[in-house]
Amino acid sequence: MPAVPSASPTGRRTPTVIMLLVLATFVVILNETIMINAIPRLMTDLDVTERSAQWVSTAFMLTMAAVIPATGWFLQRVTTRRAYTIAMGVFLAGTALSAVAPAFEVLLLGRIIQAGGTAVMMPLLMTTLMTVVPEHDRGRVMGNVTLAISVAPAMGPVLSGLVLQAGSWRWLFVMVLPIAGAVTWLGLRRLENIGEPQAGAIDVSSVALAAVGFGSLVYGLSRFESGNVTAPALIVAAGLALIGLFAARQLRLQRTGTPLLDLRILLIGTYAKALILMSVAFLAMLGSMILLPLYLQNLRGLSPLETGLLVMPGGLAMGLLGPTVGRLFDRFGGRVLVIPGAVGITAALAGFTQISMSMPYWQLLALHILLMVSLAAAFTPVFTLGLGALPHHLYSHGSSMLGTLQQVAAALGTALVVTVMSTRSAELIDGGADPVTAHLDGMRLAFGVSAALALVVIVMAVVLPSRSHAPEAASGEHAPEAASDEGQGEQPAVELMKG
Repeated sequence: MPAVPSASPTGRRTPTVIMLLVLATFVVILNETIMINAIPRLMTDLDVTERSAQWVSTAFMLTMAAVIPATGWFLQRVTTRRAYTIAMGVFLAGTALSAVAPAFEVLLLGRIIQAGGTAVMMPLLMTTLMTVVPEHDRGRVMGNVTLAISVAPAMGPVLSGLVLQAGSWRWLFVMVLPIAGAVTWLGLRRLENIGEPQAGAIDVSSVALAAVGFGSLVYGLSRFESGNVTAPALIVAAGLALIGLFAARQLRLQRTGTPLLDLRILLIGTYAKALILMSVAFLAMLGSMILLPLYLQNLRGLSPLETGLLVMPGGLAMGLLGPTVGRLFDRFGGRVLVIPGAVGITAALAGFTQISMSMPYWQLLALHILLMVSLAAAFTPVFTLGLGALPHHLYSHGSSMLGTLQQVAAALGTALVVTVMSTRSAELIDGGADPVTAHLDGMRLAFGVSAALALVVIVMAVVLPSRSHAPEAASGEHAPEAASDEGQGEQPAVELMKG
């Protein structure tokens, strides 16, 4: 076990190590969404089809899903500085390669390398935060983290729209490269190691099962579309089977060695509830992020830049509200924020089921801001509650599981809304409806499905406690004990996992 330093009061100041990691995470997450508007330009410049060009986003997501499960093991084996150096070094290499890519295949390789570095940064940030920030101050600091990770994806499409109006898609990488380089240099000057790495060999079969299993699941989900169900369903089934083998392998390693991803985190009730809530909320959010641009651009005729500007206020509101939500969580606990947030998410998605060709843009803006603000009210407390329920030695595994399921939820949310929308539209067109009406009705139904799923978020919000406290693992034991929630003791069946 790494030696975890006792958290000292921050004096209401965010520790330097967290600020540096937040800055680096902002840069890499900004890059994740910056290619959204570049697809048409790539098709022309590199002479590829739209389906091929979409791989610059799909490959990024697949790589994240394949790499993140291994980050829990990785972060326990290297120092903070080494993890940071590797993550940012890989990201910089991928960015430079993408900027000079002479062909689409090279650009795709650059994006995959970028994703490999990005996959490490978020778990590294969350693990370090939970280690160095005392419990009474975690909400405020997590709120500042939310600001960074919420504003970055909101700014990506807007910045890319501005850059693409003035120059080549290559400038999207050229612009990121010096910023990422400066952040890396600053981090290496100021970053300090947190805790001590522990020795342990990696289980190669676990890495292979996780990479192929989660990668296949995300890939299969991303391939669903109207009229093409059988092949993606088989890929998803194969991915789920491999994930089942991966889980069985981890249960065995928990008794005889060191697991790649410690599944005992799922036995802690508060973490498990938070994981379900985050996954479903992320699924609903990603679904809306896909549908709204399609509606605004394909049906209402807005440009990508105009679309980005319309949705930017919601992303900014979500990020800027993060610190306030964090302070309220520190003072009042989670329930007073998460329950209204869950209701707001459902209400906003239900409101989008009323879209029409004449719906005023201010109403769309108001609904999007409601959705983003409600997500801010839910995400910061749920992150903090879920990870706060884990013992110190499982923080990295909890962060990895959360990151992995976010990628799966993103793929599932996209597949679900696109399949529902396209299937409904095709049915109506076959029945004689005009294409615009058919596509509008398909989008309404897809938003309705997202709103129905958001009811799960409300249920999870109601059963979550207001506060959670990490159990202290007994000396020499790696299994978590019961997490004590405010006024609610939990006794997960950890003994079943000890073997």
